[in-house]
Amino acid sequence: MDYSLVPIGHVRSPFKSIGDCPKQGDENTPLARIEVEPAYLTALQGLETGREAVVLTWLHLAERDRLTGRAQGNPDNPLQGVFALRSPHRPNPIGLHQVRIVGLDRDKGILGVLSLEVLDGTPVLDIKPCLGEDGLRAVPWGLRISAREALQLQEAGERVWRRGLANGYNGNLSLRQGEAMIITVSDSAKGRLRPGDLVAVELASGRALGPGRASTEAALHRAVYAAQPKAQAVVHVHPPHLLALSLTTAREDMLSLPLFEAQHWAKQMVRLPVRKPGTEDLAKQVGRASVGYPALFMDNHGLVCWGRDVFEALSLAEELEGLARIMCLSGRSRMDDGCRRAGAGPWPKAWPRRPAPRLNCGGCRKPFPRKYSAR
Repeated sequence: MDYSLVPIGHVRSPFKSIGDCPKQGDENTPLARIEVEPAYLTALQGLETGREAVVLTWLHLAERDRLTGRAQGNPDNPLQGVFALRSPHRPNPIGLHQVRIVGLDRDKGILGVLSLEVLDGTPVLDIKPCLGEDGLRAVPWGLRISAREALQLQEAGERVWRRGLANGYNGNLSLRQGEAMIITVSDSAKGRLRPGDLVAVELASGRALGPGRASTEAALHRAVYAAQPKAQAVVHVHPPHLLALSLTTAREDMLSLPLFEAQHWAKQMVRLPVRKPGTEDLAKQVGRASVGYPALFMDNHGLVCWGRDVFEALSLAEELEGLARIMCLSGRSRMDDGCRRAGAGPWPKAWPRRPAPRLNCGGCRKPFPRKYSAR
């Protein structure tokens, strides 16, 4: 029985020694190139730019007689068998790498890939497409957009829609990706994001790195990322109760509730004056405010929240919308005519209770006795 392996190509990467190689590949790993041997060019048919694939390599400098090791090579970690580790040193040093294809020349047999963390000259044994959750080959979401990032935004978008924070095509979501961001495209339904509904955009220039027209509020997202280094995700939603509250409540009384948690969440939000949506003026205003606040309410528009990930930003939006709903249900959002004209003023101690309407008999049209009237 023949167990020999024949390389189908080799890797060309900037890593020239084992010490140069990162422990794991990620989006920040420099671009690498796979050069496929001419005899195997036909096997590249069906591969496409933007797809994720698994690359199997032969880690030719590995120590094949080593059976134990420590995770990340850290001496403080416990000693384990190599079958419980991702160490390159093992009896059969086969490397398993999930990469994204960002360039493809089938005629020359050259693939440009991200997240391949191996030495220059490493033999390649095989290339296989990634599988989706349904067992089918993963569908590309767009250039420089991984399935992991896309699924995070897809889940967040569905949650935004289910919570009623955005309807139809409004709202937008984004994730920071190094010097770029991944953002929803214009006219995409957030409750059912699909491949083609996301696009990568350079943060510095605003240039789209793939097909699709970025959200009209892309400048707003870029301004937040530029001003707030802690922001790894931005959520822009149109919460109905917060918007209703802003139309009937003085600025200083926004989310003014005698609840223990109200003060904690309310102080994380700042209310910004009206600016036209999609403008550079609005983007600059939001960017400046994001330095001191993770939640930014834009009058006559909506709410922007940033966080360390998209779900932290979304949770903050949910907390604020929940408080606004409580305030609307409690009746504290109403202002009397004098307050409405002045835009400010004290809350009345008690709202006058309107008398219950009296019902009429369907036959004679005479009023029922008071005790039978609606309450």
